[in-house]
Amino acid sequence: MAVRTADNAYDAVVIGGGAAGLNGALMLARSRRSVAVIDSGTPRNAPADGVHGLLGQEGVPPAELLRRGREEVRGYGGTVATGEVTDAVPADPSAEGDPRFTVTLADGTVLRARRLLVATGLRDVLPDVPGLARHWGHGVVHCPYCHGWEVRDEPIGVLAVGPASVHHALLFRQLTDDLVYFTRGTELDQETRARFDARGIRVEETPVASVESAESTGGGDGGAIEGVRLTDGRTVPRRVLAVATTMLARTDGLDGLKLPMEDLPGGMGRHFATGPAGATSVRGVWVAGNATDPAAQVGASAAAGALAGARINADLVTADTDAALAAALVLDPRTGRG
Repeated sequence: MAVRTADNAYDAVVIGGGAAGLNGALMLARSRRSVAVIDSGTPRNAPADGVHGLLGQEGVPPAELLRRGREEVRGYGGTVATGEVTDAVPADPSAEGDPRFTVTLADGTVLRARRLLVATGLRDVLPDVPGLARHWGHGVVHCPYCHGWEVRDEPIGVLAVGPASVHHALLFRQLTDDLVYFTRGTELDQETRARFDARGIRVEETPVASVESAESTGGGDGGAIEGVRLTDGRTVPRRVLAVATTMLARTDGLDGLKLPMEDLPGGMGRHFATGPAGATSVRGVWVAGNATDPAAQVGASAAAGALAGARINADLVTADTDAALAAALVLDPRTGRG
């Protein structure tokens, strides 16, 4: 990994090179802070064709958005490098008690930092349904705001995973008149059934066996979803499937920081627990983006990164001023020397 400083010491190291991490780094670099971004190169939205709901960047391919972001950070003197963090731990503080951290990469590089911004994002875990994963990000979607317009008016199926799927179905009903809710063993109360019936949502309670594609049945549609095969042998024709994933914050290499975590309601995942602007209970560490807010789209993640970056700079300004004041107080007032 190429580094900008001779001793690999930075004001801030950002772990994660997505929208949150890059925007946090941009704020820091524009504040004349030395900052390094460590990017694993595995963004959550990599399978998507475009980013949506981001003003001024509607439809931009995810890879292109990140390329621009990396270029902007570097334009202000920041370092952006591809790497895997294997260990991030607190180090001995400065003489004034200012936090310090060491960040170790898979290639053996060790960085030193005064502050950390964790923007590792999350990992989506799909239900174990044969044939489902291959369509992730295209025929299989999770967010009506990220992908809804693109799948409007298609025959959509919702693969239930729990109570959250009920609201999920109602959101996708806004996008199509042809919606089937596959219960997959989950329970629906009478009130929910009545609400579904009122909106014309068909409920299918026969267990799901697999997701069938046109390619697997000899069609020529490039492997697009053809339908959902049930255990009784029937196939329910569908072109799009919506599923609420289990969302798990990426924590690889971060155990040494002992950052607090929380479970999402309904067993839908786990994320880092943060306060205002992504501050954590570990002094000197902030978290931004999907690692702490699983529901955040690209725009919200970028905004969170910018806010965290600004707060980190403000914290460093206070520390720098305190250190300067302490140094001034030990000078001999007659000579200006210690």
